[in-house]
Amino acid sequence: MNLIELDHALRKLRLSGMAAVLETRLRQAQSEKLTPIDLVSMLVSDELQRRQDRLFERRHKQARFRDADRSLDTFDFDFNRKMNRALIHDLATARFIAQREDVLFLGPPGTGKSHLAQAIGRAAIHQGYRVVYREAHTLLEEIADATVDGTRKDLFGELGTVPLLIIDDLGMRKLPHTAAEDLLELIMRRYERASTLLASNRPVDDWGKLLGDTAAVTVLLDRLLHHAHVLKCGPRSWRTKVHTDLHPAEETK
Repeated sequence: MNLIELDHALRKLRLSGMAAVLETRLRQAQSEKLTPIDLVSMLVSDELQRRQDRLFERRHKQARFRDADRSLDTFDFDFNRKMNRALIHDLATARFIAQREDVLFLGPPGTGKSHLAQAIGRAAIHQGYRVVYREAHTLLEEIADATVDGTRKDLFGELGTVPLLIIDDLGMRKLPHTAAEDLLELIMRRYERASTLLASNRPVDDWGKLLGDTAAVTVLLDRLLHHAHVLKCGPRSWRTKVHTDLHPAEETK
């Protein structure tokens, strides 16, 4: 086979990672006088890396993060110094997913809950887990639509088994009257089977009023908090800081 034929053969075998670097690796092998096994090892590593990159890309897309670039590297831990850094970095190892534990982020708007939730979701993907991210109102809209079109069972089957479900911004928008019932069913399905990370700007004492069903919320919290890590975010708001830095004169008004 010549180089073109070998490239076609590799792509036909779905070894596009090898095909993409074949010519470069052959030149490297000649210039560095690599042994055949070293050349083959590099090509296999290239293929494995390409497949891993594609898997990560596909899972990031499937997760549907609101802010796809959020990571712990870009989070300002110094802004709220009392935040439990050790817990955050432990969550980023995804050990809590392996142990089927839950996570609750609580704090005022602008204190980093969404950033951290998405950063931990991204870290979980890199640890090999599937992740689904939804803002609370979007999740409940999807459940309502599925109930109407007869696909509720399929949706709950999918949401009930994904290793990490992130429910963000609970309390940011008015929720439908079925919110408590729908969230309770979802948490019950996932209880001790998969991990849920829920972020809310409202203290748990307000959830009964927020969701309109104190009894259902009591059961929901009982399950959610049974094996949960709770992170309190704040009290300072990052967005408020940015606003006052940009408009310092307004601070004295």
